[in-house]
Amino acid sequence: MPAEKKDQIQPYLPKPEDYDIKLRPDRVGQYFKKFADDFVFDEFSDAYIKRTGADFLKGVPIPLRKEDLESFRGGEGIQMKVLAMNIAWIMGVDPKFKYMEQYLEFMRRYSGRKTVIALVKRGRDFAEIEDYYTAAIHFRAALCIDPDNLHAMYSYARVCRELYLAGESEEYIGRFKAESIEFFELITLIHPRHALSHYYLGYCYVNMGLYVKAKLAWEQFLRMSRNSKDSKEIRGRLQEIAQPVRIEEGCNAVLSGRYELGIEILEPFLQTKFKDWWPMSYYLGVAYERTGRRKEALESFKRVLSINASHVETMDELANIYAAENDAENEAKYRKKAELIRSGGYKE
Repeated sequence: MPAEKKDQIQPYLPKPEDYDIKLRPDRVGQYFKKFADDFVFDEFSDAYIKRTGADFLKGVPIPLRKEDLESFRGGEGIQMKVLAMNIAWIMGVDPKFKYMEQYLEFMRRYSGRKTVIALVKRGRDFAEIEDYYTAAIHFRAALCIDPDNLHAMYSYARVCRELYLAGESEEYIGRFKAESIEFFELITLIHPRHALSHYYLGYCYVNMGLYVKAKLAWEQFLRMSRNSKDSKEIRGRLQEIAQPVRIEEGCNAVLSGRYELGIEILEPFLQTKFKDWWPMSYYLGVAYERTGRRKEALESFKRVLSINASHVETMDELANIYAAENDAENEAKYRKKAELIRSGGYKE
């Protein structure tokens, strides 16, 4: 076996519990439970089990829509493709369903290798008409069968994005946003050549204020994309975020203890439209204080509070500075405010 090149970077491959929808925490599952309400459950008769040799289905609840129940119990039977779609629906609603292994075995025996392709196609059809919940259920079912399938992962990430963009409550938006971002990130690890995942991931990062990560994602997209229109769009986006990227690099320099570099990067932005970005003033304040420039630190921290009056870490920094200067009155003032905020009793 030839020796590996020393500079060759081995990709990180997530563990199954990171990407397998049956194993990973289901942060959005609560929003799909209601879609099982149209189903009732029955069991195959012993005679059917014996005739078909499907011993693995003995005692296993079979999902039926209410209109299927009469035919099922009346002996007329139910079409296998209808039954397969019913089972897939329950799998998509609840990837941790108690009888998932039996359902997967059913799919392996009776639905064939094209099941995932069919589920993804149907899901995309529903997404086209903006029925995003139904689309997501189909994609989740496909992922139960083939957890690292690129098309199912990408489609699921996209539809979760649509759901959080249309969401209203903070918790709902947060859960679907986290699910979408995490699946885009998983795709870039498992299928790193998939350009569009890098494209959307860049937008996700921008919305979170993670400009350096957005820059890296979009640069990766440009290296892979063959779509000239999308590439032109992203080049424009990269120009738009160039200054926020530089500011974030300055903040990161402070976080890593490179205070002089942080000051060098961040100070010029105080004369720009970004002067009201309070995190920049906070990190400048930290850098000033750590390099003995206490007067500038006080100015920076007070500027933070003029923009974000309840930033408790800034109050802690001010209290510490006043403590070092033996200014008991101002120290007590800021410690009291910080304590009130932490206890939930402070209002701006």
